[in-house]
Amino acid sequence: SEKRPFFIEGSSTFNFGRGGARNFWSLNWSGPDFFYSRRIGRSPQGSLPDHDFVDMPEGVKILGAGKLTGKTGSNWNIGALSAVTAREKAEFRYNGENFSSEVEPLTFYNVFRGQKEFNEGRQGLGLISTFTKRNFDDPLLRDNLNSESISLGLDGWSFFDKEKNWVISGWAGMSHVRGSEERITTLQRSSRHYFQKPNVAHVSVDSNATSMTGFAGRFWINKQKGNWIFNAALGFIDPGFDVNDLGFMWRTDLINAHLISGYKWTKPNKFTRYAELHFAGFGTLDFGGNPLWGGLFQFGFIRFLNYYSLNWFWAYNPETVNNRLTRGGPLTKSTSGVEAMLQMDSDNRKPWVVGIGFNGGFYEAATYYSISPNIQWKPADNLSLSVSPDFSHDVTKAQWVGAYDDPTAVLTYGTRYVFAEIEQTTVSAGIRMNWTFTPKLSLQLYAQPLIASGDYYDFKELAKPKTYDFNIYGEGESTFDEENLIADPDGSGPAEPIELYNPDFNFKSIRGNAVLRWEYSPGSTLYFVWTQRRSDFENIGEFQFKKSVDRILDAKADNIFMVKMTYWFGL
Repeated sequence: SEKRPFFIEGSSTFNFGRGGARNFWSLNWSGPDFFYSRRIGRSPQGSLPDHDFVDMPEGVKILGAGKLTGKTGSNWNIGALSAVTAREKAEFRYNGENFSSEVEPLTFYNVFRGQKEFNEGRQGLGLISTFTKRNFDDPLLRDNLNSESISLGLDGWSFFDKEKNWVISGWAGMSHVRGSEERITTLQRSSRHYFQKPNVAHVSVDSNATSMTGFAGRFWINKQKGNWIFNAALGFIDPGFDVNDLGFMWRTDLINAHLISGYKWTKPNKFTRYAELHFAGFGTLDFGGNPLWGGLFQFGFIRFLNYYSLNWFWAYNPETVNNRLTRGGPLTKSTSGVEAMLQMDSDNRKPWVVGIGFNGGFYEAATYYSISPNIQWKPADNLSLSVSPDFSHDVTKAQWVGAYDDPTAVLTYGTRYVFAEIEQTTVSAGIRMNWTFTPKLSLQLYAQPLIASGDYYDFKELAKPKTYDFNIYGEGESTFDEENLIADPDGSGPAEPIELYNPDFNFKSIRGNAVLRWEYSPGSTLYFVWTQRRSDFENIGEFQFKKSVDRILDAKADNIFMVKMTYWFGL
C-alpha cells in the first residue's frame, strides 16, 4: 500500500469510477486502476545479461514531482500530478569483468483528474488522463518497456428519482501504448493478453505492430435505500486494453455481468440485532464468446443479540472454459464444483475477542480447505494484542510446469503443455501489538511467520484442447524417469524426451517491523522504524514444521533501520 506522504495527501481526488453509488459489488471481476502511484519510483524493470554478481538499485530515484489538488470556482474538483524519475544503471560482474547496464530509463509521468457534481449531487461527471514517456539510452531496454502510453477515462452517475433511491454509475476508458516491434509483440504475448492462443479466432499476434489500443468499461445499477437490496453490473475489458505503465491491471479479454438481490433486517428481534441475506448470479465470457466462469452465489451476515456475529457464503460453479491454464496455449475445460466459507466472531467490544473461519472448495480439478482462528486481547483501552494463525491444504490436479515445442504433438498445435499434481500445505500467522502510551506517543509491533511446501507428482501433458484430459507420463506408451525427471511422451516413438526441472519447494520466512511514533509538536512527527526479514528455501516438497522453524531461526536476518521526521510550518 502507498505510504509516501506526497502521494497520500489529496489522493482521494484521483479516485476514479466509484462515484454516486454506495455499493460496487463485483463477482469474478477485477477492474483496472487508471492511476496507481506505486508505479512512480518502482523497482527497475530492465532485464540483465548473464552475470555472476549484480548491484541493482532497489527503487528508482524520483528526480522531482509536483502535485496540485483543489476545487475551482465552478465547483470542479481538480487533481494534477507530474513526476520525473531517474535513469538507473545496475553494476554487474561476469567472468571476472565488470559491466554496467541500464535497467530503467529516464521517465516522465503525468496524471490529471477532474470531477464535477450537478443538480445537488444527483448527477456527476468526471475524467482522468495519464501519460507516460520514456527516454532510452540502451537500445536493448527499448525492447523491454513501452516507449510511451496514454489513457483516458470518463466516469459519472445519475440518480433516477428525487429521493435518490436508484442510481446508475460507471466508467468507460481507452488506452494506447507504443513501442518497438519486439516490445509490442512481447506485450501481446504477455500473461495480461495472451494473443497467441492457437484455438481462438478473435485475437492473434501482430509481430509488425508498434502500438496497441484497447477499451474498457463498467456500469452498475444500485438501489441505495430501504431494506430490499439490488445491484446489477456489466463490464468489459478489451483484449488490447493496457494501463500498467501508470495504472494497475492483471488481465484482459473479459465480458462480465452479475445480478444481486437480498434483504436486510435492521431492527433487533428475538434473535438478532442485524442480518443480511443475499442471492446472486454471475457470468464471464471472453470476446470470442467462450464462457470463462459463472455460477450461483449466496452470502449473508448475522449479528446476534450478544454481539456475536456469523458470516458465510457458498457458491456453485458449472463447467466452463479456461483460457489461462496453458499460459497462452489452447483453451481447456474448467470443471464444476462448489465453494463455501463460514466465519464466526465473538463480541468485539470485550477485552477478549475470539473467532474462527473455515474456507473450502471441492472441484474435480482441485480441492482446498483452510482454517483461520484468531484471538485478540485488550487488557487496557490503550493496548491490544492479536494473533491470527492460518492453516491451509490444497491439492490441484493440473499445476503448470512448462511448455515444450514438439512437432509430433499435433493434437496440441506442436507444443506439449506439461502439468503435475501438487499437494501444497501452508502455515502462517499475523501477530500484532498496538500500544498507545499517550495521544502523542505510540508503538506498533507486527510479525508474520510463514511456512509453505509444495510436492509435485504425476507429471502429465494436456491430451487435447478444450478438455481436462491428460496423458500421465509413465502410463501407456510413455515413460518417466522419476529420479532424473525425464519424460518420453511416446516411449520408442519419434517424440524427443523432455527433461523437466524439480518444482518441489519448501519456503520459510519471517517478516516483522516495529514503529515508534512521537508527535513532538502539533503537526510535527518523528518515526523510528525497524524492519527484519529472514527467509529460507529448499527444493523439497515435504512439509516439515520443526525443521522449518529451526532453519528459519538460523537464517541470516536482513535488518533495516529508518528515522523519519516531519515538521509543520505554521505560516
